[in-house]
Amino acid sequence: MENNENQPGSMGTAPVAPGAGKPGETWQAKCCAKWKGIKSEHKKVALGLLILILIVAFAAYKKNPNMLGNLFPKTISQDQAKAKVLDFIQNNLVQPGTKVEITSITEENGLYKIMLGVSGQTITSYLTKDGSKFFPEAMDIAQVTQQAQDSKQQAAAPTAQQDVPKSDVPDVKLFVMSYCPYGTQMEKAILPVVQALGNKIKYTLEFVDYSMHGDKEIAENLRQFCIEKTQPAKLSNYLTCFLKQGQGTENSCMATAGIDSASVSSCVAQTDAQFNVTKDAADKSTWVSGQFPTFNIEKADNDQFGVQGSPTLVINGVQAQVASRDSASVLKTICAAFNNAPKECSTQLSATAPAAGFGTGTAAPAGGAAPASCATPTAPAPAQ
Repeated sequence: MENNENQPGSMGTAPVAPGAGKPGETWQAKCCAKWKGIKSEHKKVALGLLILILIVAFAAYKKNPNMLGNLFPKTISQDQAKAKVLDFIQNNLVQPGTKVEITSITEENGLYKIMLGVSGQTITSYLTKDGSKFFPEAMDIAQVTQQAQDSKQQAAAPTAQQDVPKSDVPDVKLFVMSYCPYGTQMEKAILPVVQALGNKIKYTLEFVDYSMHGDKEIAENLRQFCIEKTQPAKLSNYLTCFLKQGQGTENSCMATAGIDSASVSSCVAQTDAQFNVTKDAADKSTWVSGQFPTFNIEKADNDQFGVQGSPTLVINGVQAQVASRDSASVLKTICAAFNNAPKECSTQLSATAPAAGFGTGTAAPAGGAAPASCATPTAPAPAQ
C-alpha cells in the first residue's frame, strides 16, 4: 500500500512552510517559543528595575535611616500626647511652678486638639499625631484675612487730626501695654521729658484696655498701676530701672526705687478683684477679637480718648502725634500745648529715638516710615 504520511491533508504531521523553522517543528510550537522568549525578556527588564530600585532605596536609607519613619509616621495615643505636651510646656514654655493642665483632648482635622489651662487661662493648642510638632495656638485664616483687609481699608481712609488745645498746665496721658516694645520705646523717650518739666505738667501713665503679651504683661500692668496709685513719685525711678532689662527685675527695681512692696501687693489684689482682671483673662468669651484678654482698669479713659493701641499719647484730651519717638520731639509736642511755655521747654534732650523694647540702645532712623504700634488687626493706628 502506498504511504500517505507526507501527503497534504493526511492525519500525519502538519505541513511546514519553507524557511518557517526546524524540520518537523509545528507552527504552534514555534509561536509558543516566540512568546516564551518575549516573556523572558520582560522578566529580565523587570528584574533589572527591581534591583535598581533596591539599590536606590538602600542608598537613601543609608543617608537617612529615619526615612521610613518619615514616610509612615507612628501615631501616638491621646494619653501619650497629653503626657508629651505637659512635659514640653512645663520644661520649656513657662516659669517653674506655673500651673498647667490639659482639660480635654480630641481629634480635629488630622491633629490632636488640646485644651490647656495655664494659670487660669484657657488656650487651644494642637499636636501632630506623631507627637513631633506642637502648635501653641491656631489662627483662623479666614478671620485673620478679613481683619487684615479691614485694617488696610481703615488705614487708607483719611483721618482728621484734632489740634491739641492749650492750657496753663497741660494734662499728659501716655497709654501703653507694659510689654509692648513700642510702648516701652515711648516710655523711655518720655521719662526725661517728665523729669525736665516736673510739676509744670500733669502726667499719668495709663494702660490700653486689652493685653497682647501674656500673663506677664497683665501682672506688670497691675504692678505699675498700683505703684502710680500708692507711690506716684517713685514710678519714674522704677520704670527707669525696669525698662533696662524687663522681666525678672521687678523686685530689685522696686527696691532701687524705694517702693513699699507690701502696699503695692495689697493694691494689686484689690484692683484685680474690683476689675475682674484675672477672671476675664481666663474667660475667652470676653477677649478682644477672641484673641486678647481685656484689661479694663482704665477702660473709661480708653473709650473717652479713642485709644486703640500702644503707645497712644493724649494731651489735653486730644490724641497727639509726635514727629519721632525721641525725647526732644516729645518735649516739643508737649510744650506746644502750653499757653505760655516755661523755660524748661528749652531743655536740650536727646534727638535720637531709643530702641524698641527693653534695653538702653538706640533705634535706627525711621526713614519716614510710620512708627509701629501694638494694636489689634482691626484697630486704626494710635497716635504716638
